[in-house]
Amino acid sequence: MATPSDRLPLKHWLALSVLVLLVHLGLLQSLPLSLAPPGSAAAVALSFATRAVAPPPDAVPPPPSPVAKRPPKVAARPMAPPPPPEAAATQAPDPTPAAVLPTPAPENTAPPPLAEPEQAIPPQLAASAPEPLPALDAVASSAPAAPPAAMPLRFSAESLSPSIRLIYALKTNKFPFPVHGELLWLNEGNAYSARLHYGVFGLSREQTSRGLITTTGLAPERFSDKYRSELAAHFNYAEHKISFSANTPDAALLPGAQDRLSVLLQLGALLASEPEQYPPGSTVSIQTAGPRDADTWLFTVVSVEPLELTRGTTQAIKLERNPRRPYDQKVEVWLAPDLGYLPARIRITDANGDNVDQIWVATEPAGPPT
Repeated sequence: MATPSDRLPLKHWLALSVLVLLVHLGLLQSLPLSLAPPGSAAAVALSFATRAVAPPPDAVPPPPSPVAKRPPKVAARPMAPPPPPEAAATQAPDPTPAAVLPTPAPENTAPPPLAEPEQAIPPQLAASAPEPLPALDAVASSAPAAPPAAMPLRFSAESLSPSIRLIYALKTNKFPFPVHGELLWLNEGNAYSARLHYGVFGLSREQTSRGLITTTGLAPERFSDKYRSELAAHFNYAEHKISFSANTPDAALLPGAQDRLSVLLQLGALLASEPEQYPPGSTVSIQTAGPRDADTWLFTVVSVEPLELTRGTTQAIKLERNPRRPYDQKVEVWLAPDLGYLPARIRITDANGDNVDQIWVATEPAGPPT
C-alpha cells in the first residue's frame, strides 16, 4: 500500500526543499553581526575606537638649541710706523699681539686699577722663585769627587801551582752513591791546560780549558763543555770578543775574562799572589764565559774555615758566588793553601735545588789525561 509521500511527484519535493532553504537564509540575514551578547568583552573587541596621543603632563619640551652669533667685526688697528733705529733699542715691545685686540670696556664701567709695581709678582710666587744659578767655580767645588779607580788585581806567575792531579769524591742528590771525579792541572810555564772530569756507569761530564799564562793571570783561548755533545767558547783577543759554537751572539771580551773552569784556578792564583788583599767580605769581579754566553761573576770572600776531609782537617778560604738572576747557579769553592790554592771542595747548586758537591780525597802525579 502506497503512502501519501510516495504519491507526491518528484518536482513537488524539489520545490519544497527550495522553499525551506529560502526561509533559513532570511532568518540568518535578520540576526546581528556579532554572535556575542551586547556589552560583552568580545563585542567590545570588535568595535572600532579612536584615541588621541598626548605627551605626559611632566614632559618638558627641550629648549631650542642656541644659535651661535658671529662676533662683531672689529676694525684692525692701524700699524704704527717703524721707530727709528736708535729708538728701537730702547722702546719696549707691545705686550698685546697684533692679531688679538682687547675688548673695549662699557662706558658705565670704570677701568680696573693698575697693579702697583711691587705687586706685579704675587708674594707666594716670588717666594718660590728659583734662586740665581751659582758661579761655575762654585759648581765645580760642590761636585762630588770621582770614585777612585778600581785597584788592579795583582798576579804572580810563580804563585801558580805546578802540574797536579786531584781526585774528588762527588755527591749529588741525583744519585744515591758517590761519583768519581778528577781535576788535571798542567802548568807549562807560558801556557796551561785544565780538565775537570767525572762519570758513573758510562755517563760522563767533562770541562776543559786551555790558554796562556800572562802577566795578569790566565788567558783562556778555548773552553769546552761536553756531556752528550760538545759546546765550546772561543776567546778572540785580536777582535775583543768571545764567540760560541752554539750559534749564540758574541760577547765583548773584557780584560781578565775567564771561563767556568779557569775562573776557579785564577781565583786561587790571585789569593796566592797577595793573600792579605782578600780579607773576609772583600769581592772579586771576573767576567766568566760558559758554553753559550758570558756574564760577570762576583765572588765574595766568606771566611777562612777548617775543612773536614778524608785525610784530616785543613784550612781553606771559602768564596761564594750568589745568583743574581732566577736561573743562575750558586757556586761555592774552598781554596786550600796546602794544595797550592787549588780547590779542595766545589759545591754547585742549581736554581731548582739540584747540587753537586765534590770533595778532594787524594793527590796523584800529573800525567796525560786518562
